[in-house]
Amino acid sequence: MEKKTAPAAPADNRDKVIIRTSIIGILTNVLLAAFKAVIGIISNSIAVTLDAVNNLSDALSSVITIIGTKLAGRLPDKKHPLGYGRIEYLSAMIVSGIVLYAGITSAVESVKKIIHPEKPDYSIISLVIIAVAVIVKILLGRYVKAKGQQVNSGSLEASGSDAMFDAILSGSVLVCAIIFMVSGLSLEAYVGVVIAAFIIKAGIEMMIETLNEILGVRADKETTDRIKKLLTQEPQVRGAYDLIMYNYGPDKDLASVHLELPDTMTAREIDQLTRRLERKVQKETGVILVGVGVYSYNTGNDEAAVIRRNVYKRVMAHDWAVQVHGFYVDTEAKEMTFDVVLSFDIKPSEALRILCEEIRADYPEYTVQIAPDVDVSD
Repeated sequence: MEKKTAPAAPADNRDKVIIRTSIIGILTNVLLAAFKAVIGIISNSIAVTLDAVNNLSDALSSVITIIGTKLAGRLPDKKHPLGYGRIEYLSAMIVSGIVLYAGITSAVESVKKIIHPEKPDYSIISLVIIAVAVIVKILLGRYVKAKGQQVNSGSLEASGSDAMFDAILSGSVLVCAIIFMVSGLSLEAYVGVVIAAFIIKAGIEMMIETLNEILGVRADKETTDRIKKLLTQEPQVRGAYDLIMYNYGPDKDLASVHLELPDTMTAREIDQLTRRLERKVQKETGVILVGVGVYSYNTGNDEAAVIRRNVYKRVMAHDWAVQVHGFYVDTEAKEMTFDVVLSFDIKPSEALRILCEEIRADYPEYTVQIAPDVDVSD
């Protein structure tokens, strides 16, 4: 899963939106759960009862989202200098566990009803309430998802999508009730199994997504391309490489990068350039550049240019070589250095052995230093 980065909204405002939206979700889901539980018990419908349980788990998920948001909003301290933003991922993990538990419990109860069936007894009023619940869930889902997109909250967006999905499940329960009233055919327990399967699937997907965020995933191409474009807009920057992003919670992205600059720039000029770029990137994307490294490239040296072209051609002839950058050659000291981005199809040690042998065969008088890079961004 790729993570998109947008300019960060003010933290206080973002937290207020998440909490307010979550409270609305809690109240709505609790009311829906209460109505459906009553209908399920009165009509002896396992499907409606499980739908109520699903709404209750959604409400509990919103409670945990609020707690996670409040804890994640704590100010940085000496022990955690980058803040507590990643707590939101831990709260998401708890939510996924709750959803998974609800799904397994629902599956067990549904199977029991299949083995020992009991006929439901619906009324027109119960059908009307279920239909209203479907409409409410659709409206709630659209509202929560829109708010999640507004403040770049993955948990709210997921809750909104889940609410829309719940509306479909509730709609299937309604259809089953109508079928039973018309034909006398009871599909309650079987629909309960289907609902439970979808709940389990949602819980597993949430857990996998959260684990990926904790482990660290590749930054999305749109964000990395935008940052590189901002960096290379400066005339002195010939290329931006090794862009690595570090996430410390929603809207808390740090990054490091290497810039390829002419070997004629002074330390003062590089300092002014990097400070200017740091401000620009944070303003435009919300990403904080915490480290800017420098590669120098040869200027005014025709021999170096020829060697560079030959080496590039030699390296890029291999399918597992993704990119060459940071190339610099000292024709007097007979030293050559560059980085090569490798795909995951070859071990770095094997790739370096092959490249060093080939380049030293072409330039035996040179000392060759090659640094392997991981393909961390598109």
